[in-house]
Amino acid sequence: MFEKLEEVYEHYLEINRQLAQPDVFSDNARYRKLMRENKALLPVITMYEEYKKAKAALDESEELLEDPGIDREFREMVQEEIEDAKERMEKASEELKLLLLPRDESDDRNVIIEIRGGAGGDEAALFAGSLFRMYSMYADSRRWRAELLYANETELGGYKEISFSIDGDGAYSRFKYESGVHRVQRVPETETQGRIHTSTVTVAVLPEAEDVEVEINPKDLQTDTYRAGGAGGQHVNKTESAIRITPLPTGLVVECQDERSQHKNKEKAMKVLRSRLLEQERRKHEAEIAHERKSQVGTGDRSERIRTYNYPQSRVTDHRIGLTLYRLDAVLNGDLDEIIDSLTTAERAEKLKENAV
Repeated sequence: MFEKLEEVYEHYLEINRQLAQPDVFSDNARYRKLMRENKALLPVITMYEEYKKAKAALDESEELLEDPGIDREFREMVQEEIEDAKERMEKASEELKLLLLPRDESDDRNVIIEIRGGAGGDEAALFAGSLFRMYSMYADSRRWRAELLYANETELGGYKEISFSIDGDGAYSRFKYESGVHRVQRVPETETQGRIHTSTVTVAVLPEAEDVEVEINPKDLQTDTYRAGGAGGQHVNKTESAIRITPLPTGLVVECQDERSQHKNKEKAMKVLRSRLLEQERRKHEAEIAHERKSQVGTGDRSERIRTYNYPQSRVTDHRIGLTLYRLDAVLNGDLDEIIDSLTTAERAEKLKENAV
């Protein structure tokens, strides 16, 4: 591990040498890449320096003990310092093992979240709205900015489909576990017999792509404009400001109608398109790896049922790690940290186990 740490340390120094060059600021893409690497490595370097300080203190104290002339009281004090240094080294070493685990390169990125109502019709659409509210409140609790990109509303106030971006440092590292099928069990307001219905909603979490990462040929794009409209006449525009973009080679369709400006809608739609194409490439690359890791927190596939929200029991169950909480209201109000922290811990444990094999 310590050979690897020395390599990491040298790489960190090289990054800082490059950042000190005057010409780095003229290349925006290179500058952002170096800054991202610098930020990602800083916790490792800080902990490694802590380990080296503790090791130096241990060596110095052990050298003092070799002096036969020191008195008993001073020897006891040095012995205490040795135990303290060993404890600090052990703690730093364990932390370094975690910090050196393979890291998702997208963890620091902003995200685009797409929620679609699945089985259950209006009930699924209403729950899609509940999830949108839950994620928005969680983002707000971390002082991240949520921005609506596209919404297809129903007459009852739900969403057949809704997409939005969340801008914040480390947003993807927290939201990436939300990809998959979310199941809700509750009695709909329209149910006269009091029967519990089960509905599903699918969530896709995409790391936001940068312009330089995805090449898009403008000739391959079919762009259509139309008038924005919503249920009950909401958000209706008299001009054709809504945008629909279809990259013909892929068949993907991206829409945006939140802004009244056609230019702004197109800008947002392209942001979503780049992120979807980047995610496609990521999944393709992972599929090509023969020994692809199957972590206990799941593959993140949208067809995988990941969580159940049971209203009668006020229960939330994450099926990937068997976590059950009986505080549904708090979770739906954006209190997601316990669930996300548990998923992060499970993923780290799985990676540590793999690295030990």
